[in-house]
Amino acid sequence: MSNPLDDPGVRERVRQFCQDELFDHYVYKELARVEKDESRRRVLEEMAEHEWSHYEFWKSIGGECREGVNPGKAKLYVLMRRLLGLTFTMKYLERHELDVINQYREYLDRLEGEERERLEKILEDEMKHERTHMESIDEKIVKYIGFIVLGMADAIIEITGVHAGFLGVTSSTIMAGIAGLIVGLSAAISMASAAYLQAKHDVERSPLTSALLTGVAYIFAVILLALPYFVTHAMSIAFTVSVVLAVLMIAGFTYYGAVLQEKPFMREFLESTGLMLGTAFGAFLFGEALGRIFGIQEIFASAP
Repeated sequence: MSNPLDDPGVRERVRQFCQDELFDHYVYKELARVEKDESRRRVLEEMAEHEWSHYEFWKSIGGECREGVNPGKAKLYVLMRRLLGLTFTMKYLERHELDVINQYREYLDRLEGEERERLEKILEDEMKHERTHMESIDEKIVKYIGFIVLGMADAIIEITGVHAGFLGVTSSTIMAGIAGLIVGLSAAISMASAAYLQAKHDVERSPLTSALLTGVAYIFAVILLALPYFVTHAMSIAFTVSVVLAVLMIAGFTYYGAVLQEKPFMREFLESTGLMLGTAFGAFLFGEALGRIFGIQEIFASAP
């Protein structure tokens, strides 16, 4: 069999494989360095060792590849870990690993003998060992992410609907903003109570923590969506900005959940956004009808 590295394209791919494994080693090493939990730190150190052995394999085939790999960039994943949690960070890295595994399989037929056996062992590590390590990480935020997402999603749909309904009732942004806050606070208490009762039947989750996270997430979304109505007196501008913020929040928690649950992002995002916009449109029509029937626009005509 001819040397695959005689092909410049293959040689560049091998160099990229080498650099990817080396960078992943730096990432897991940095994550282990800042990890306070002993069991998690051991898992991260083992994963760093695996990536190092994979790097040495590709180095033995294509030569040294350190040039072009910046260890300092690995610290960005430490920031991701602090902001979004260790599980999310590792799942995010795993998404890249799945692409790498497919590329390794394509390259496997180019090897023979000991090199082929070593690459098969690397594929086994990527598919089994790292999955086992992932499952051994027990992070608290993962247990409660459903309550956080539930609080934010319900708030976005409900409060956007309230604001849309007020488009047909009044031109007062202050009235629309206050209405959103009042409805939002009441709904947050209701949702937190429901989360508390739900968690009472779940031995793995604290009812109090579940209620607090649901309520706080709900109130956060409510305040953010109501804020534009207190900044401008133009109802159309306030509503547009509020909807943009709602879409951004939907994108954020949908992507977070898609990474954690290994689901496609775009489908979940479009479904959630469509539900929010559909609710807003229905609420607008209902508010417009009520405004015309009862003459509410005239009552609030003098409001700012």
